[in-house]
Amino acid sequence: MVECHVKERVMTSSTQVYGEPWYWDNRYTNEPGPFDWYQKYITLAPIISLYVPPTQRILIVGCGNSAFSEGMVVDGGYTDVVNIDISSVVIEAMKSKYRDFPQLKYVKMDVRNMSDFESESFDAAIDKGTLDSILCGNNSRQNATKMLQEIWRVLKDKGVYVLVTYGAPLYRLRLLRESCSWTIKLHVIEKLASEEKSDQPVWELTKPVPLNDDGTSVEEALGRNPDVHYIYICTKEISANSNTKP
Repeated sequence: MVECHVKERVMTSSTQVYGEPWYWDNRYTNEPGPFDWYQKYITLAPIISLYVPPTQRILIVGCGNSAFSEGMVVDGGYTDVVNIDISSVVIEAMKSKYRDFPQLKYVKMDVRNMSDFESESFDAAIDKGTLDSILCGNNSRQNATKMLQEIWRVLKDKGVYVLVTYGAPLYRLRLLRESCSWTIKLHVIEKLASEEKSDQPVWELTKPVPLNDDGTSVEEALGRNPDVHYIYICTKEISANSNTKP
């Protein structure tokens, strides 16, 4: 099952253009200011630091013009953050903006084909909304599977894919499990999380949500339709019978 959420700031009659470079080139030309999908670094920092040490080599997929990577370097102390995006417009803009940040690298690349990166070359990959965008486009399931398999390929054994998404387990677990061999943990964060902690968060950010095979345990823990973003912590597992098969 595929679920597509229309992101609030995308003013288009069809979300199928999400997979098209020209759409993002036009968007970043017309909206050059920084924008973070879903959450800023400061709200996700506790969960990022829990699973991704600052010494690791990090891949940010679909970076856009987000200040997330800057936050990782300036506030989190990360030293090697590689950012990719399908839009040449935004990549050139970010290269110029962060030319004095040797910790940040920007590369124009399609996440569905990262052949310029060697296999097992990253310790972690972080995705805020890129998988969701692909699931809104044409051939969504096929393209999402390509993306996940490429992320799995470039991650080292036991590397971590951090997926921040609107998609509840009902819509994401099967896709994740059928695409690659992952061990999956689930965390949640309130959609309107601010820089200050909520007095009564729906669930503690750094505490994994109980996750059974079909995801029904999440509803039992959080209630129906909780107003949260889901954070899937997917750890790459290489089969004992194969060193290459996702």
